[in-house]
Amino acid sequence: MLYQWAADALKAYVPLEEKQIMELLEVPPSANMGDIAFPCFILAKQFRQAPQAVAETIAEAFTDPLIHAEAAGPYVNLKFNREHYGSLIMRELEKGKAAETGKGIKVVIDMSSPNIAKPFGIGHLRSTMIGAALYNMYKLAGYDVVSVNHLGDWGTQFGKQIAAYKRWGDDKALSEDPIGESLKLYVRFHEEAPEDDSLEAEARDWFRKLEAGDEEARRLWTYFVEVSMKEFNRMYMRLNVRFDHTLGESFYNDKMQTVVDTLKKQGLLEESDGALVVRLDDEGMPPCLIIKTDGTTIYPTRDLATAIYRHDVMKAERLLYVVGSEQRLHFEQVFSVLRRMGMDWADSCTHVPFGLMKFEGKKMSTRRGKIVVLEQVLDEAIARAMSIIDEKNPELENKEKVAEAVGMGAIIFGDLKNNRVNEVDFSLEDALNFDGETGPYVQYTYARTQSVLAKGSALGKAAVQNAEVEISTNVGVLGDSGWELLKLLTKFPEQLQRGIRNNEPSVLARYALDVAQSFNQFYNKERIVTDEVSTRSARLQLTHLAGLSLTRTLQLLGLQTPDRM
Repeated sequence: MLYQWAADALKAYVPLEEKQIMELLEVPPSANMGDIAFPCFILAKQFRQAPQAVAETIAEAFTDPLIHAEAAGPYVNLKFNREHYGSLIMRELEKGKAAETGKGIKVVIDMSSPNIAKPFGIGHLRSTMIGAALYNMYKLAGYDVVSVNHLGDWGTQFGKQIAAYKRWGDDKALSEDPIGESLKLYVRFHEEAPEDDSLEAEARDWFRKLEAGDEEARRLWTYFVEVSMKEFNRMYMRLNVRFDHTLGESFYNDKMQTVVDTLKKQGLLEESDGALVVRLDDEGMPPCLIIKTDGTTIYPTRDLATAIYRHDVMKAERLLYVVGSEQRLHFEQVFSVLRRMGMDWADSCTHVPFGLMKFEGKKMSTRRGKIVVLEQVLDEAIARAMSIIDEKNPELENKEKVAEAVGMGAIIFGDLKNNRVNEVDFSLEDALNFDGETGPYVQYTYARTQSVLAKGSALGKAAVQNAEVEISTNVGVLGDSGWELLKLLTKFPEQLQRGIRNNEPSVLARYALDVAQSFNQFYNKERIVTDEVSTRSARLQLTHLAGLSLTRTLQLLGLQTPDRM
């Protein structure tokens, strides 16, 4: 809002397009310098003056009665009339609209994608919650978004799983703990394979049988898929994550041969030590393996078929893959092969990588059985949240629900506040801190806004609902801290767009922290529920808007916002 108004005011004095002016605008380093700053460096040549002189020329010519312009070195600093623009801002914020910049554009997001027969570890949290946040962000901006859980339900790992079961499987133990026992078998396979060459051969043979439709191989594969999906769905319910489609790698089995035939027809496939590959030497990449020496498929084959299906059948215009950074080369190869196949839409495919999640400094590994089970972490977080509530507010209503919201929020926010490409060393103690850059801190701030509004409504609910009547002449009573908060609230659309542009939910997590900190400064500096009606009305209205911003932003990230904590 302020940027648009500043650009509108400046364009009469600056020989640039409005869009160019908007892109140049900055926030002054100190609030007392003004609300918006325009740098004049780019105009020095046109004006044939030093940037400082250009700034003085523009400031002296400025005649807008509601915006004060002042030169400060090479910048023109603009100060907005708070009463006039404050009321406009409040009215716009009350509408709560986000620009539908993505209207008509279909985006398919590949997210979560756990492997069958493995526990849902805390490492899966990243793809799941980053993907869910991006889904919500794109949807709010008007995109036609489709989420796909691309389950790891095919590949050599199943040959290993079946070989391990055939050697050491215990049906009674499996029925009692299907996922835990499956993991034990998988780990044992990798422990013994280095000492027993026949194991890898058995695994390859079982996967070959699985691809060929062997009855026993299919029976065991179906069993592992069914028990895994039951467990995964239970976890997704807890995380409040839904998918438009759950389509595992196996869904594309009947679509891979077409890809292989097309590559052959186009002369892209070459033999290499008995395998079939697409050479990518000219791009500085190793060959992309399509068919292994034993005739079975591999990840790139399935991902090529998957991408083509999502574009041709799902009609996606953009494909996002929320997958760990360690798969960067894989996706570079797949996208390159698509381009060589003549798929010009390959440029709309984007790998959205994220760094590893460690738990208290330790890297997790499925093959070694070093997995921190997500459910155990969630349960511990909720239990700790409950103990904090029992200590600080034992009479709180629905405290079990609040503890769940706070515990889950601590885990989710503790992940999403980090730039996704960074490695995360997760600490439960840090995540549950009510005073740090955490989910509980932001949730508590939201609850504070609702507590203040409740006190205000005790003096008459009209104080909140009809505050707009008084605002046009009373925004000045918000004080400097209130004005800074109000300006910050206008930045949500800009932050949403930046988050989408960079596929980066941490942009919104950081924005939520900024709003929480700004509201708390306002809360501490100004008495909100004061006896003077018009002052109280304006301050309650700002409190209401801050609460709306916090709950909207947190919900995009997958957090609940309890009214009381």
